Amino acid sequence: MERRFTPALWTCIVMDLIGCASYSVPVLGEVSDVIWAPISAIIFYRMFGSNLGAFGSVFNFIEELFPGLDFIPTFTLSWVVRKVTQSIRERKTAQKVRRYKVAGV
Repeated sequence: MERRFTPALWTCIVMDLIGCASYSVPVLGEVSDVIWAPISAIIFYRMFGSNLGAFGSVFNFIEELFPGLDFIPTFTLSWVVRKVTQSIRERKTAQKVRRYKVAGV
């Protein structure tokens, strides 16, 4: 089974806070989102990789680019999705191993 890297939760929270920081400066905020959107999407893909990284980076780019959507914690939600899918995958693998041991294979 391929073990996928999961970034630290605190890193994801910091990335989401950086994305929301543009709200602190009223006029400059939307201009900075134009600059931050592609940077954030690249960082997202590098952090998560695979299908989640590809889909998430596109979603993150759109979320950062459009005004009013910065409140969505894309990095943190993706961290939760990665953790849940990893635990499900590990549980299924453990069940397969138990079945093979019981069957004597």
